[in-house]
Amino acid sequence: MIIEFRDCIRLFGISVIVCLAVFVCTIFLNYNLDITAAEEQIAPEGRVIYEALVMTGKAVAAVSGGCLAATSLVMLLGYIRSFIDARAKELGVLKALGYSAPAISRRFLVFGAAVLAGAVPGLFFAYCYMPAFYARQNETGLLPDIRIRFHPELSAALTLLPAALFALLSMLYALSLLKKPPLQLLGKTGESRPAPRRRTGTDRPFLKELKRSTLRDQKLFAFLIGFSAFCFSSMTQMSMSMKDLSSESFSGMILTIGLLLAFLTLFLSLTGVVKANSKPIAMLKVFGYSRAECSRAILGCYRPVALAGFALGSVYQYVLLRLTVTCIFADYEGIPEFQFSLRALSISLAAFIPVYELIMHGYAGQISRMSPKSIMLE
Repeated sequence: MIIEFRDCIRLFGISVIVCLAVFVCTIFLNYNLDITAAEEQIAPEGRVIYEALVMTGKAVAAVSGGCLAATSLVMLLGYIRSFIDARAKELGVLKALGYSAPAISRRFLVFGAAVLAGAVPGLFFAYCYMPAFYARQNETGLLPDIRIRFHPELSAALTLLPAALFALLSMLYALSLLKKPPLQLLGKTGESRPAPRRRTGTDRPFLKELKRSTLRDQKLFAFLIGFSAFCFSSMTQMSMSMKDLSSESFSGMILTIGLLLAFLTLFLSLTGVVKANSKPIAMLKVFGYSRAECSRAILGCYRPVALAGFALGSVYQYVLLRLTVTCIFADYEGIPEFQFSLRALSISLAAFIPVYELIMHGYAGQISRMSPKSIMLE
């Protein structure tokens, strides 16, 4: 089995998410290392803001970086599973020819290159943005002027280490999926699974049952669509609420990262949904179902998931900012008491609904343009 360059191109979304994670973590962790090195120069009246800045840097790096890393990992493992499912027969032939599962799974180490391809630009852009970030942090006047220093150990930890870790996880996950006998990969035999329990006496309409099965069988896409709404909700509301707690540049950075992550995840997941359901779409068209019915059956089931993700994002940003103000800035004078912003919620929701529906409308048009003949001939 040869993993081609075009297969790695499909991991572009993971590279972008890793780029955002490294960008955020590099800025705040690098600043933490530099300000900690100048701790002895800080006057007593600046100790409170010093400790607040250090805690903020750690919290932002842990929460944002950890969340983005977890998303990248879920997307990577989901792609590996779909890659193996799409090439099951090819893999079955290789195993029948004597290739072992460890020998085949070692090819998946190359997926770590997608992480490295995102981490290196993220590091570069972070150092490009650092002068403006440091200048903004030095405006308080209570701290000495902190100068930018390059920390090779931090750069290695945020680029080489994640790439190696993701490559190893890719190989191990592929190994776990390849422990099937060759005949099963070739489709000659199947696993003996117990039949799923179904409610008796229920005869659901075909389209309703298709919506349920689509949502049930494609949990990864449901997670990603919900996560995109979560990012949109939490980051837009957080950026509006943080104007009183932080600088406008920091709020703008949060908003930009949130929107990029939300739209990128949504586009990748909806593209995967349409591709994974190409054959059901073809059958619906052959049976004469309209564009609206096809769209509701394939895409409509994710609308409640998106709304649930939006609601969860609203709760998340409130809890995170509330804890930040209560725990980190509790001893710092001038920080206003944080309250949940109905205005930010209204603006975010008013922007989310039409944008989400417009994107869904675009993918519904893509479904209507799909030819049943070309799909069935694949």
